[in-house]
Amino acid sequence: MDINMSADQVLSRIKELQENGTPLGKKKVKQTHPDLMRSALFYFPSWEHAIQNAETFS
Repeated sequence: MDINMSADQVLSRIKELQENGTPLGKKKVKQTHPDLMRSALFYFPSWEHAIQNAETFS
């Protein structure tokens, strides 16, 4: 598996997408940002867990 983002980069990118109003449904993100999804699932047990962590990431 090719992971090209750090955990902090994953959280930062999710937060950026949230702020832009981008839908964060798992299926949609998997289609539009496959690298982000792959990296998030490498660092976090689930996509939902990654989103929760991004909400408190500064």
